Amino acid sequence: MKKKRNIIVGQSGGPTSVINSSLAGVYKNAKERGFHKVYGMLHGIQGLLDEKYVDLSTQIHSELDIELLKRTPSAFLGSCRYKLPEIHENREIFEKIFEILNRLDIEAFIYIGGNDSMDTIKKLSDYGILTGQPQKFLGVPKTIDNDLALTDHTPGFGSAAKYIGASTKEVIRDALGLTYDKPMITVIEVMGRNAGWLTGATALAKTEECEGPDLIYLPEVDFDIQKFLKKVKELLKKKTSIVIMWTRSDISSFRERPHILQASWLRRLDARPEVWNSPRCREVRPTSHPVWISMKRLW
Repeated sequence: MKKKRNIIVGQSGGPTSVINSSLAGVYKNAKERGFHKVYGMLHGIQGLLDEKYVDLSTQIHSELDIELLKRTPSAFLGSCRYKLPEIHENREIFEKIFEILNRLDIEAFIYIGGNDSMDTIKKLSDYGILTGQPQKFLGVPKTIDNDLALTDHTPGFGSAAKYIGASTKEVIRDALGLTYDKPMITVIEVMGRNAGWLTGATALAKTEECEGPDLIYLPEVDFDIQKFLKKVKELLKKKTSIVIMWTRSDISSFRERPHILQASWLRRLDARPEVWNSPRCREVRPTSHPVWISMKRLW
C-alpha cells in the first residue's frame, strides 16, 4: 500500500493582513501537488504540543473557500508566541513533536511566521537531521518588520507600510489643527524591533497636499541628541507643527546598538514631563508642547 503523503502547516506570531493568504497558498499548492491531507496546527507549535490540529479539508471545500480564506482577518488557525528551547536543553519536547509528526505521516512541516518562527523551523530541521527523521521543514516569511534575512520584502510589510503611511498623514493633519496658540511637536513611535523599514515607510505620507514627516529616525543610524535638538529648534522657527517618526526598538537593540540608549529619554517625554523640562530641552520647551503617539498595536 502506497504511503500517504501529508503535510502540516501552522501560523505563528502577530497576524498580518496577508497571513491567511499564505495559508491559502500552502493549502492550494499542497493539493495540486498530490498531498493526501493538509493538517493545520491550532495555535502553532504550542497547540501541536497539546495535539491540537485539524484536517483543513473539513474547512476548505472549494475554490471559493480558498478565496474567502485569503480575505479572512486575523490568523485562521490561531497563532502563538512560543519559542522552542535549544535541543540540548529539552529533547523531550522535540521527541514529542516528532512522535506526532510520524503518527500523522507528515512529509513536510510548514510554518508561517517571522524571526522566532524561522528559529523554530531551524531547530526542528536540525533535530530531524541529527536523528535521521524523514520530514522536511519549510518557513513561509511573515512579518510587518520586513527584517527576515535573505528576503527582499516579506508578506505583511506592504500592507503595514501602506497603513502607517496613511495614518501618519492623518496625524500630521490633526496636529496642524492644534497649533492655535502654541507650536506642537508630535513624536510618532512605530513598530519595527531593530529595523527601520516601517518607520521609513512613513515617508509615503508625503504627497502634493501633505509635507510628510519632518524628521525620520531609524535604528540603523546613530542618533545624536544635540543634532536632534538643533534640528527641532530650526524647524520651530519655520513652522508651528513638527512631526517626528521614531522606531520602537526591541531591548536587544540597546545591546547591539548602544547609541540607541542615548535617545531612550525620548520615550519618556509624555510619561515624564520632567524630561521635557530638562536642560537638554530648555531651548525648545518654552514655545512648544510634546505629544507622544505609539502605533505599536494599530494593525
